[in-house]
Amino acid sequence: MPRSIIVGSGKAIPPICVTNDMLARVMDTTDAWIQERSGVKTRYYVEKGTSSADLGALAAAEALANGSVDKDEVDLLISATMTPDHFFPGNGGLLQKRLGMKPLTTFDIRQQCAGFLYAMQLADVHVRSGLAKTVLIVGHEVHTGFMPYSDNSWACMYGQSEKVTPEEFEWNSRFRHLIPLFGDGAAAVVVRATDDEGRGVVDQLLRTDGTDYDKLYVPGTGFSHRPYTDPEQFKRGDHVPVMEGRHVFKLATTRMIEASQQVLTRNGVKPEDVKLVLMHQANMRINEYCAKQLGLREDQVPHNIERYGNTTAATIPLLWDEAARAGRIEKGDQILMVAFGAGMNWGATLLRA
Repeated sequence: MPRSIIVGSGKAIPPICVTNDMLARVMDTTDAWIQERSGVKTRYYVEKGTSSADLGALAAAEALANGSVDKDEVDLLISATMTPDHFFPGNGGLLQKRLGMKPLTTFDIRQQCAGFLYAMQLADVHVRSGLAKTVLIVGHEVHTGFMPYSDNSWACMYGQSEKVTPEEFEWNSRFRHLIPLFGDGAAAVVVRATDDEGRGVVDQLLRTDGTDYDKLYVPGTGFSHRPYTDPEQFKRGDHVPVMEGRHVFKLATTRMIEASQQVLTRNGVKPEDVKLVLMHQANMRINEYCAKQLGLREDQVPHNIERYGNTTAATIPLLWDEAARAGRIEKGDQILMVAFGAGMNWGATLLRA
């Protein structure tokens, strides 16, 4: 039975770097306040008009080139995003068109911050079954679309306007616990079949429990409403995600630790034997807590949340791409990936590079 390995990766980071001090121009926050609670120092935003499919196509093209894979060799394309260009269709076909690929099988999956792990399992199953030999996975997000700023707030943030009105400042500050966490970005990997028994995906554990979905979700712009969107929802801010931070912190740390321990234990792998643990980059405090409880060394747990913020489905492939290009991932290394996201969805993937 063939196994699946990552043979190439790529990323696409938008051009606009936004510091915490820039956010403080339009809401009640400070650089120290944001860093203390999340670890985020900067994040990158797209220019208005750039979509998640635009970023995803750039990352995918780079991944194909990095893996020396021709686009016509791809049998399956998996799009993981919670910020698609349209309510429907999904981004799969949009990526296929932008990349100039032949018609092929695509999947659009919606597991938010755990989307990349779900995509990895989907890719691995197709490879193992023989349905696909080459799979392209794209995690891509443009979170700026749900940010609540007026045109004047955007201009003020970018230094193009002197100040926001008191009403705008109060409105923006309502979301200060959430908006500073997120950035735009994309990353992609190419997964291929191999007969090398010493390499490939070793084990995966994925779980979903919707019991606490309303602790992290978007209350508006959905088909539980009639119509699914209207001006009143936007006036209330229902298009912006809702998050109960303490509850999510507890769930995330508990589930990420459990999933990691289960996957490692059932494969006889000790935490110290793993080369790298690529954790979803939602909050530095969550990852530091998980790493400590798992007994991991600092050098085992790379992070980039301080630069990019939370890019949702793109965080783990973005970490992979940076680590691989820095020479931190070598053939045969054991790599653990772990994530938790809205839904609630979580999981862990163990592989040998």
